[in-house]
Amino acid sequence: MDTADQLPALATIPQLPAAERALLLDRLFEPCVPLHTLSLSLLQQNPFASYDELIGSVGLQLTALANSSSTSDAAWLQTILAAHPRLGQGKVESSQSRSEQAQLNTGSESSAQSLTELNHLYERTFPGLRYVVFVNGRSRDTIMDDMKTRIDRQDRMAEMHAAIKAMCDIAKDRAHKIGVKDTGR
Repeated sequence: MDTADQLPALATIPQLPAAERALLLDRLFEPCVPLHTLSLSLLQQNPFASYDELIGSVGLQLTALANSSSTSDAAWLQTILAAHPRLGQGKVESSQSRSEQAQLNTGSESSAQSLTELNHLYERTFPGLRYVVFVNGRSRDTIMDDMKTRIDRQDRMAEMHAAIKAMCDIAKDRAHKIGVKDTGR
């Protein structure tokens, strides 16, 4: 693996310029200015023993937004969650998401249409939220069954927490796949 493509060594993160810390968040999560606003100072002010710890700390920030009674915090969280592309969406900006969702874009046209319809139903059931799940090689049918289950439970708070967990699981998987630059120490 080309070390230029790897994540920066943890010890170097607090000293990185803000633009490089933002790029790190983009690589782990999805490009999202509100996430930068929320988490850039966290990355600068806190040393982390592992990328899992860093991602968990961002997850705690997101959970605090979910648990807040503030409507502006809820809107902020919704914007961050919406940075993830819809499953099965034809045009996906992030190359990482495109790769992670590749198997969802195979199969019959009717199955693809069903996924699109479920995305719309989910977003009508939970206005402002986007269905986020750690695909992790699962089939389109398995993902659609999960989406139906989550729609049927009709629990907005559980959905926000499920989306945050999925975002963090995706970020941890990306960190493990990308790898970390060796500091040479």
